[in-house]
Amino acid sequence: MFENSIKAYEDAKKVIPGGVDSPVRAFKSVGGTPPFIDRGEGAYLVDVDGNRYLDFVQSWGPLIFGHCNEDIENAVLDTVKKGLSFGAPSVLETQLAVEIVDMYDNIDKVRFVSSGTEATMSAIRLARGVTGKNNILKFEGCYHGHSDSLLVQAGSGLATFGTPSSPGVPADFTKHTIVCEFNNIENLRQCFKDSDDIACIIIEPIAGNMGLVPASEEFLAECRKLCNENGTLLILDEVMSGFRASLTGAHGVINVKADIITFGKVIGAGMPVGAFASTSDIMEQLSPNGAIYQAGTLSGNPVAMAAGLTSLKKLKANPEIYDELERKSKKLVNGLKEVADKNGVALQVDTRGSMFGFFFAEKMPTNFSEVSNLCDFDRFAKFHHEMIKKGFYFACSQYEVGFMSTVITDEEIDACINAADDIMKNF
Repeated sequence: MFENSIKAYEDAKKVIPGGVDSPVRAFKSVGGTPPFIDRGEGAYLVDVDGNRYLDFVQSWGPLIFGHCNEDIENAVLDTVKKGLSFGAPSVLETQLAVEIVDMYDNIDKVRFVSSGTEATMSAIRLARGVTGKNNILKFEGCYHGHSDSLLVQAGSGLATFGTPSSPGVPADFTKHTIVCEFNNIENLRQCFKDSDDIACIIIEPIAGNMGLVPASEEFLAECRKLCNENGTLLILDEVMSGFRASLTGAHGVINVKADIITFGKVIGAGMPVGAFASTSDIMEQLSPNGAIYQAGTLSGNPVAMAAGLTSLKKLKANPEIYDELERKSKKLVNGLKEVADKNGVALQVDTRGSMFGFFFAEKMPTNFSEVSNLCDFDRFAKFHHEMIKKGFYFACSQYEVGFMSTVITDEEIDACINAADDIMKNF
């Protein structure tokens, strides 16, 4: 059933560290061999053994219209025929920037990069350059890419400077990173009492890297208030939630405005891309107009721009898509909750637009520590493994979220819930 994937994995491990190019793909959290994918077909992934999986990962978010959407595919093919990359400006960059800026009332300009990590790294440099301050404040469980200053863990105190969480990251690189507990207002206030040199707060307003854990409205409001009072910029990391939680991401479902927003994934519709955006006053301080340096040889790649432009135009022309995606997401998780309750399995569920999450836990976690301590990771691993065998592909970690696409049908969601029921009977 998985013979070709097993062989592909063994071959990959000979020439690629761990056999994968991103650690989560190795299925370390759930066990077993990761399926090696041959192709995508609408709502499905097909692996090298010919197994088909209903895909609730959707390339970790960007495929709102599923795999191989005809409009996006045609735009990519037309652009590829003109060249893969120029390292020079193209009008596609301007067109995509216009589409993004047009949706937001708090950004005027966008700079494209090639990944979410680049976007957050560049946004932090911009914030430091604008404010003249050195420290950054991040939250446990929020992932903003793998740049050195963000690979930190909390220290021993309540509000401390971070220490490196990966070998290869010198302590000097993280000594300006303050780590705070997510959704903890008192901890947040203490951070500002401890330091008057905070350039920015960076936060996932809808955290998607400790499972789906939204920031509370009160917590986000306090972030905004403290930034205003201390000359600090607020960066909302929407690499995952951008154009997923709503047409304008978390921005469309919360009452707090960011100073800088980072984007990724969805604005490339499956192509590698990222971006950061702000007001003209802030963005004009970037080179070549300003002194804050940031660059990328392949930033604004025309193929990625064409894919993203087509996807965003489809979304803007059909905003009701988000109502349907949210309905399907709720149908899925509410169905999972119903069969879990029926089988005496503790399960917590939540959605934000087309993002969904579920925890095998007695109560809903509100921060990283609670996810780590309250959730049954062994049960999640068993559930994931059994669902894979039944043809349903969920994110391979309790710390990740799921994504709905337009091409997943109600009948397919019902089939998924029935499969989960069969599995939970044996928990």
